[in-house]
Amino acid sequence: MAEDCEVATPLKDAVEVDESYFGAHRVRGKRGRGAYGKTIVFGLLKRQGKVYTEIVPDCSKATLQGIIRGHVEPATIIHSDGWRGYDGLVDIGFDKHFRVNHGENEFAIGDRHINGIESFWSYAKRRLAKFNGVPGHTFYLHLKETEYRFNHRRDNLYLEILKLLRLKPL
Repeated sequence: MAEDCEVATPLKDAVEVDESYFGAHRVRGKRGRGAYGKTIVFGLLKRQGKVYTEIVPDCSKATLQGIIRGHVEPATIIHSDGWRGYDGLVDIGFDKHFRVNHGENEFAIGDRHINGIESFWSYAKRRLAKFNGVPGHTFYLHLKETEYRFNHRRDNLYLEILKLLRLKPL
């Protein structure tokens, strides 16, 4: 499943990008975005299509733009929130970059929103919460399974898994 999710890119047309933090609740007293001790996941969602996720070490401009460059075609419309890691996308060839500023209670302005990727984060966190904690060494596999299930949400999952097993038997 994880391998199948990795070949789902490059994404084109309209793509939503966002990052999310997975792990225990925020530790009180720690400064910053509440990410101490959490796993950071970056996601790209083709509108009305598939999602691609990647575990990242940080949400820096270099990290996020490197992933975007590797998985999104340059003529694509990119929708993001106001995080500074997305600054400069126009400079690297993504001329159509639209933002929503959650800090100013901006969540959707016409077609400018990231509700699709936020929906995936909600689905992923609900799904992973059922396990009452996922060990760090298996988190990647759980994340990719969630990604696979989301990408095949309109298909018969049983038949899709059988296809995978025929292509790559255990």
